[in-house]
Amino acid sequence: MIVLQNAIDAISLGAIYALAALGIGLIFSIMRLINFAHGELIMVGGFMLYGLAGQPYIVMALAAILVVSILALGMERLAFRPLRRANPATLLIASFAVSYLVQHIVLITFGARPMGVDFMAQLGESVDIGGLRVPRLQIATIIVTLALMGGLALFFRRSRVGVQMRAAAEDFTMARLVGVRANLVFAVAFAISGVLASIVSLYLVTQTGSVSYKMGVSMVLIAFVASVIGGMGSLTGAALGGFLVGIVSVSLQAYLPVDMRPYRDAFVFLLFIAFLLWRPQGLLVRRADRERV
Repeated sequence: MIVLQNAIDAISLGAIYALAALGIGLIFSIMRLINFAHGELIMVGGFMLYGLAGQPYIVMALAAILVVSILALGMERLAFRPLRRANPATLLIASFAVSYLVQHIVLITFGARPMGVDFMAQLGESVDIGGLRVPRLQIATIIVTLALMGGLALFFRRSRVGVQMRAAAEDFTMARLVGVRANLVFAVAFAISGVLASIVSLYLVTQTGSVSYKMGVSMVLIAFVASVIGGMGSLTGAALGGFLVGIVSVSLQAYLPVDMRPYRDAFVFLLFIAFLLWRPQGLLVRRADRERV
């Protein structure tokens, strides 16, 4: 029974890591940009919930998703589109600059102290499923994540823009030669990453009941690790890496000696460093990155 309980915990945590990793992996697959400002999208979503505290939950959630998506589009238009032809190092520095700017605007506006937010606190209650006490938040997280991943899969396979994004991820130069509009592809990619970031922020605020200007930092780091583990540029790999990080984190928390559990994250990163020494390309490699004869 304990093993099953830990498995549910691992899947729910892995689901939220997978959503965060998909936001990172989507932008990298098309633009070759590791967007560390993704963490600030998560943070802004949390502060939108704080600013709308007292409103109906659906209004708070929809407003957070809308504002974060608009902010993601603004980042693409103002910061990254002018640097589209720059080398990856320049793009990386730009992402840090955007992250620093947004984070400190929020710091100046709201201060450094965490602030409490009442957002769907009832999801913290547990339900009895076959003798297991499962928090409603975990059930909601798994269902929402599976729905979003299924929706993204259909979008990329069935919609015209989704097919164009897949083509751009495989070979951007060739995709432009056959008529794929770069501005549209990048804008849609950033908008989707904004939606994913806002869903992560909803989860974090519901789980912790608070917001702070640093709430996205640790999540974006974990998302980056998950993307690297899964294979940079592979969306399937990013999701797989997120679930893997969640499983390892919960397993270590459950089975490490009590006095070593505060160092769980250090053990997680050590394990994945060892993994990358063995397989630096990650679990899955995009077709375009395989050596061609």
